[in-house]
Amino acid sequence: MDPRPTNSTPLSELIDRHLTRRALLHGAAAFVGVRLAARADALHGGAPFAGPGTAPDDAPLSSLRFTEIPHAMGKDHAVAPGYDVQVVVRWGDPLSASAPEFAPGKQDAAAQERQFGFNNDFLAYLPLPKGSTSSDHGLLFANHEYTWLHMLVPGLTHTTQRDQSTRAQHELEMAAHGHSVVEVKRTDGRWSVVRDSKLNRRITGRTPIRIAGPVAGHERMKTKDDPTGTVVLGTLNNCSGGTTPWGTVLSGEENFNKYFHGRTDDAREARNHARYDVGGELEFGWHRFESRFEIAEEPREANRFGWVVEVDPYDPTSQPVKRTALGRAKHESATCVLNQDRRVVVYSGDDDEFEFVYKFVSAKAWDPKDPASARTLLDAGTLFVARFADDETLEWLPLVHGSGPLTKENGFESQADVLIEARTAATLVGATPMDRPEDVETNPANGKVYVLLTNNTQRKKEETNAANPRKKNRHGHVLELAPPKDANGVRDHAATKYKWEVFLLAGDPKDEKADAKYTKGTSEHGWLSCPDNCAFDREGRIWIATDGLMHSKLCDGVFACDTKGPAAAQTKHFFRAPVGAEICGPCFTPDDATLFLSIQHPGEVDEEDRANGVTFSTPSTRWPDFRDDVPPRPSVIAITKKGGGVIGS
Repeated sequence: MDPRPTNSTPLSELIDRHLTRRALLHGAAAFVGVRLAARADALHGGAPFAGPGTAPDDAPLSSLRFTEIPHAMGKDHAVAPGYDVQVVVRWGDPLSASAPEFAPGKQDAAAQERQFGFNNDFLAYLPLPKGSTSSDHGLLFANHEYTWLHMLVPGLTHTTQRDQSTRAQHELEMAAHGHSVVEVKRTDGRWSVVRDSKLNRRITGRTPIRIAGPVAGHERMKTKDDPTGTVVLGTLNNCSGGTTPWGTVLSGEENFNKYFHGRTDDAREARNHARYDVGGELEFGWHRFESRFEIAEEPREANRFGWVVEVDPYDPTSQPVKRTALGRAKHESATCVLNQDRRVVVYSGDDDEFEFVYKFVSAKAWDPKDPASARTLLDAGTLFVARFADDETLEWLPLVHGSGPLTKENGFESQADVLIEARTAATLVGATPMDRPEDVETNPANGKVYVLLTNNTQRKKEETNAANPRKKNRHGHVLELAPPKDANGVRDHAATKYKWEVFLLAGDPKDEKADAKYTKGTSEHGWLSCPDNCAFDREGRIWIATDGLMHSKLCDGVFACDTKGPAAAQTKHFFRAPVGAEICGPCFTPDDATLFLSIQHPGEVDEEDRANGVTFSTPSTRWPDFRDDVPPRPSVIAITKKGGGVIGS
């Protein structure tokens, strides 16, 4: 079968359908389709800008009061006037009183296991004490997605780091993956790490992690080292995630395929590996040191990655758990919502071209009076995948063994098979292939769900559809999903029928080929490209972090806009990253007075967006230390308003 089916409805037909009805963009008459000759006034398409950081006199007024910063390329970060940026914790910073200090070029695994990891991505702020709404004292949870050895140690390059690394360097990489839990405090407006905290913790590529849910103990999860199929060493390529109502963190394993080398003679697993590109895009040389990463030696080890991991940051003695009921994918997020009936819903995107948007609905309701009930709540429920119709309706299709095509005849002998091969199951039931669905977040102000689609330059004209309307979509877009409301106006996230619409089409509006769409008033510095992660403040405004503006020879940034009223989708440029970095994990404190951001892989590409030639010794920036003897260091920063106050006010 074709692993990446498409909706083949002609683009001209989609446009005709849209032209026959009125499209409203948050109260402003606007159409957010593609290639329309006559665009509605509320959208800012290819028309000239009024000037740097300015808007036409008749543009709707945004609720965001900060002054925009310009698009640019630079070795340092930049933020809107009136705001401060503080580096809270960096790669290699010690997380205990006894941990060694960062030693540039001399890092080893033993030290790294007690230091903040590399390439921090998703962030969660969890107040202390647990259950409070403290905005001055809490835990920071950080994912550490991946490593590039040529940026960790001297002597290697982008092209040699995989095949010329040593065992000691391999161990360092393993130790730099996973998660960090860090206690932080804000005193007199400044954040600091509580270095002697008993809650500080590292989870690495070697930490034993329990496998739970329908796949636990299944034959396809058993290996030579784990004949029970219930414990796996480590969690890898952790990208975005979410938090639960009971205070744990959900972390999605994303590009796990890049760690496995070779092929298998097992026909079933070979097909499974091909669907996830396992063995086809090797970036790490770990198979040279551990046989479990050599597919011919251990064809089932890859099945033990690609899951959502649950971690209890408040209990440093707890064992992380892989929740297999949520399905196996390249998880970019795991956003948790407590539904009106107290069932738990988890949204997730599978970050690859032509992959899908998922949600999981727990079988049982959460009982806050029974903390123990949450320990297994995510092990039973229904996994759904989204099918977007051209009439802007959405259907959630269940991925349940025995239903529809998910039968033994199609290779699914149990629910475990459905979950291990969720991509194939989603294809068979008719899910909509998307333009790299990354973060999927819910807006606390309106209950809607926002899907960030980063890009997809592989999509052909005949493969476009209403939810993915552009061929060779280089800049990405954002969709807004609306679960139905009950009689009390509360949205039902467990429903199987939603409405949806395009919120914005990213790209430079001055570039006619981009077909970008924003609300009128978006300035020449307010446009964005490649939306990756997002967060919402208490007012329901969306703050979008990007990963791809380097392709436009500009640094990535954070862009914010209203989600309601006439200025919805009028994005404004708030923060700019240093060269080579993407921005991840935007996260607010409960009082909206601090915005935490992950600055990932600073200096790893040069101004021309090239990785070759950039090394530990020759980075494109030495952010944030700017010392000749210190390489660039992925870090968590805190942004606050000078004199205090709500971010964006």
